[in-house]
Amino acid sequence: MGLTTTWAAASERLGGSLRDVTVRNVVRAVVGGTGLRVRLTNAFGRRAVTFGRVCVGVSRAGAALEPGSNRTVTFGGRGEVTVGAGETVLSDPVAGRVEAGRWLGVSLFVRNDCDTLTGRNRATTRPSGMWKPAYRSLPGDHAAEESGGAYLEPVAVWHWLDALTVLTPSPVPIVAALGDSLTVGVGSDTGHSWADLLAHHSGLPVLNEGVSGGKVLAAGTGRPAEARLAAEVLTKPGITTVIIQAGVNDLGAGARPDDLIAAYRRMVATAHAAGVRVIGGTITPYAGAEYHTPEGERARQAVNAFIRDGGAFDAVADFDAALRDPAAPARLLPHHDSGDHLHPSTPGHLAMAAAIDPQSICRAQPASPP
Repeated sequence: MGLTTTWAAASERLGGSLRDVTVRNVVRAVVGGTGLRVRLTNAFGRRAVTFGRVCVGVSRAGAALEPGSNRTVTFGGRGEVTVGAGETVLSDPVAGRVEAGRWLGVSLFVRNDCDTLTGRNRATTRPSGMWKPAYRSLPGDHAAEESGGAYLEPVAVWHWLDALTVLTPSPVPIVAALGDSLTVGVGSDTGHSWADLLAHHSGLPVLNEGVSGGKVLAAGTGRPAEARLAAEVLTKPGITTVIIQAGVNDLGAGARPDDLIAAYRRMVATAHAAGVRVIGGTITPYAGAEYHTPEGERARQAVNAFIRDGGAFDAVADFDAALRDPAAPARLLPHHDSGDHLHPSTPGHLAMAAAIDPQSICRAQPASPP
């Protein structure tokens, strides 16, 4: 048996507060298995949050669940759990089997006032109406309700849900895409990013760990990518490969190439120590974007040369080559440009997904710890 992460997303800082309300997170299991466990995080909370009830059921339509599918989730045998500021908790296993591809509704009743809403900002830039990862209810505990009638407000964030895990008959290799808004899917008309498209076309289980505005060297809406790798990605069971797509926001903020390269080396070493392979994604063209400068372009070329030829990564995804305009290599090909000269269009995301050879991921074994 192998413990495998079947769904996960990246932590981000979100403002606002909730009290005496239930949120229903709608997520899709990428791997089937038994003994589903729910992992909750209060990564950016300034004080503890108490969940008076947690339930999980099979999603039907909108906030509704399949009748008879909703189950109470316990933590150490108790239905209520308090998660301290900065902490993460893992539930007891839930009886039954989860099928791969099944949509689930994970409902959380927030008992006390929570001064900082810590959620999962995956879809705030998605086309309106296309992606509704969560629903907020009328006041009260509606976690056990299956009809969804009390859930009136769809919202574009996942709340407090960090990951779902299952037991599989044998280990299942999981790919994690660690990136910024390009990994989130900004610019795609369909709302699907290159990471989502890679999973769809290859059949590989891919966890999208994208954070809009994310950087490698500094905190943004979430932790720096280097810290996120250790705290959020490698702590999730079953991950054998990490694809890193990050760095353009650092260059836009004036980061030096040597600092980025040093951070990449540390990230690779951290992953290898955990037995995880790392695929380095080259930084995509962004000339014409608001924060593009000649110095940033020179830094991008230097960093990309390291990613391609520095020998640090187990493999390379040449996103730069997939997206650039041959007539103006510092720019996105017009067909691949969503319009802001930074984020790829839908064809651009498709080209990024095609830049990764699924067979290279399937054939290779995780790097051995030193």
